[in-house]
Amino acid sequence: MKIDRERLVATATQLVNVHSFTGDEQRMADLMVSLFDGMRLQVQRQQVEDNRANALGTWAGAGGGPSLMFNGHMDTSYSGREPWLRDVPGFQPQAFERDGRLYGLGISNMKGALACYLEAVRALQDAGVRLRGDVLIAAVSGEIEKTQYGDATGAQYRGYAAGSRYLVSHGGVADMCLLGEPTEGKVVLGHFGALWLRIRVHGNFIHTAFSEGKRDQNSILRAHQVLDAVQEWIPTWEDDPANAYRGTRAIVNVGAIEGGFGWRVSRTPHHTDLFLDVRVPPTKEMGVARREILEWVRSLAQRFPDYGVEGEVYVTAPGAEIDEGHELVAAIDAAHEQVFGTKPERDVTRWFSDASALTRYGIPTVNYGTSTGLMDVELGENLEIEGLVQTAEVYARVAMDVCGVA
Repeated sequence: MKIDRERLVATATQLVNVHSFTGDEQRMADLMVSLFDGMRLQVQRQQVEDNRANALGTWAGAGGGPSLMFNGHMDTSYSGREPWLRDVPGFQPQAFERDGRLYGLGISNMKGALACYLEAVRALQDAGVRLRGDVLIAAVSGEIEKTQYGDATGAQYRGYAAGSRYLVSHGGVADMCLLGEPTEGKVVLGHFGALWLRIRVHGNFIHTAFSEGKRDQNSILRAHQVLDAVQEWIPTWEDDPANAYRGTRAIVNVGAIEGGFGWRVSRTPHHTDLFLDVRVPPTKEMGVARREILEWVRSLAQRFPDYGVEGEVYVTAPGAEIDEGHELVAAIDAAHEQVFGTKPERDVTRWFSDASALTRYGIPTVNYGTSTGLMDVELGENLEIEGLVQTAEVYARVAMDVCGVA
């Protein structure tokens, strides 16, 4: 069994060259279907919504073995059209090689992994290997951490496992799943979930000319005081042992502030919103986290009784974990050691992945992939090509191990 480096690079290049920002994954799904057809896989094209589809390819086994899913999202973290990225070549949907690295929008997160899945199966097919269990390759829409809120509506805002939730409810299930997010070759046994919270602070709505003596009623200035209270609370969440997981602390981010009208600053805003991203360990139920967070918001309302403080939880994306003794973990350990010469390290991450949806559908899932491709300041998103080749070989070996060779 041999990984074809040039074919792998050519496939990754094809994938990068198709623009697939969240909400616009249709063409990428069509390409995946075409590639699956060329590999003689059973193909299921799942229409998630207009202009968005999942592509599921199944390499049917001979029978008698467990099934393995390789899962990867097609949507990219950025569109490449952002003002701060549009002049960075590695954030454009046009792949290029330089000094042993492959650059291009989405190569790291996570089109490189999708290319590795395809090459792993092709290498096994080329070698005449027949597996007992099925191998599924799922290319899904809408994984990136984002959601509709307020005026931000439409498919481009529907992430957080939108595609994988559709996948598992329309036949895309397996005995286990390897998710090739960029983990620097570490085995991620679990990751935190996310709870997004809006804290609203009310104030008066009045013309500047009549605001004298009423500055203490300005919701933006009131929100400044509430934000101080938020910063006092953050360490209590982050340092709570109940919010830690495998030695990793929770974390909270103040992600956005909205208040007032830039086109009409002659009025004080009637309310100002603070937005928090609270990371929740997979061992804590989201209902429990929600209750704890909203109880704290109620304490803010009591502390600032004239501010009309309100709280709204509008994202609850649970974390995920897998037992370290699971056979998929053992298979990855063995394959990684065969390819790299050492056993892989363990890791816990505080970013979200589609393992959240998959594990809740009874599919044990491990995150394991190549390097994160640290962003080159001038050139942008990239991955080491040799790392892709080695990772594809690990995936092929894992498939043989867990599915069994007929």
